[in-house]
Amino acid sequence: MTKEMSCRLRDRANRVIPGGMWGHQRAAAVPSEFPQFFDSGHGARLRDVDGNEYIDFMCAWGPMILGHQSPVVEEAAARQAARGICLNGPTEHTVELAELVVDTIDHADWALFQKNGSDAMTGCVTIARAGSGKRKILVARGAYHGAVPWCSPSLVGITSEDRAHILYFEWNDTDSLAAAVAEAGDDLAAIIVSAFRHDLNRAMEMPTPAFSQAARTACDKAGAALIVDDVRAGFRLDLGGSWNLMGIQPDLSAWSKAIANGHPLAMITGTERFRDAAQNVFITGSFWYGGAPMAAAIATLRELHRLDAPELMRAAGQRLRDGLDEQAARHGFELVQTGPPAMPLIQFLGDDASASLGEQFCNEALRRGVYMHHQHNMFLSTAHNFAEIDTALEATEGAFAEMARGRQRDA
Repeated sequence: MTKEMSCRLRDRANRVIPGGMWGHQRAAAVPSEFPQFFDSGHGARLRDVDGNEYIDFMCAWGPMILGHQSPVVEEAAARQAARGICLNGPTEHTVELAELVVDTIDHADWALFQKNGSDAMTGCVTIARAGSGKRKILVARGAYHGAVPWCSPSLVGITSEDRAHILYFEWNDTDSLAAAVAEAGDDLAAIIVSAFRHDLNRAMEMPTPAFSQAARTACDKAGAALIVDDVRAGFRLDLGGSWNLMGIQPDLSAWSKAIANGHPLAMITGTERFRDAAQNVFITGSFWYGGAPMAAAIATLRELHRLDAPELMRAAGQRLRDGLDEQAARHGFELVQTGPPAMPLIQFLGDDASASLGEQFCNEALRRGVYMHHQHNMFLSTAHNFAEIDTALEATEGAFAEMARGRQRDA
């Protein structure tokens, strides 16, 4: 596996980009031997700048739900791009996409479009406060909802005033949620929940029926908004909304990542109750109305419907999960696999806090052409058919075997 071009680009980047790269796609966010710079992607495959090819189980950290370079999506985006990218207002795709979203998402009576998940989540909070006339926002401790001051996981450059009205509860703990609701008192504007618990480097956890119903009931009693952050999971679990699995409808939801198969787009969806608030708040951006990403989103959603995409990804993810469990057991390892099959997390029982066994496994898999992550949930796409899964399992067989040999040498 060559790294010459990647190393040269890292050296150049360090001179002109603080830290060499920023955010969650910087090299420090992936296992130590992973490439930083990429050249291309097609289907379930990813190619780095040195020409190394991988089966991609991160899907650009979520956006590639139909696989890289989906022909139907790229053709739709290119048709609009040839006519104009950034105009003086939206194209007709805005209305068509909003209509399709309202038809697809069960709680959605309307939709507003942005560019990324932080935009959408911040917009949801603003609309909830405008619609309720209240200030307090309840958030699960450790949950990730964006990279802006009110919710960033980093405290660098953040003031206490940025989070003056944020209160915390423990995920799936109804007593903790009730205590936070009581602390908010008559000032509760919203409760924010993720599709499921997908905190970094810990077992994934679906919402329990008791917890999800408690959140819904608390919002109803307080006149607050239940906000589902579907930025990460949206369309992979249920096309109508991830909390459909719990039989619970939110008042507001934030979406991004997979909505346009890699083209920059996000959205807020909401119920009739919050329509006036959504109309009256001022949230905007010069690039938010671009027609090409919306054309891409229309094509993406239609294709997701046509394929019954959540079931395809679930079946492929389960095949991967079952294969990994069998391999691990045969080589003397025990895995802890959590999260929905379409968004798996692979951990090793007894691993240390830095997930060194997981990192070793991912590095060995990378050498054999499989791109995984040892601490962050992964993502499947509809391009991950059974043939791709089986090819990936051939590589992970080699990774487990090498780890077992290393353990024997160290014994």
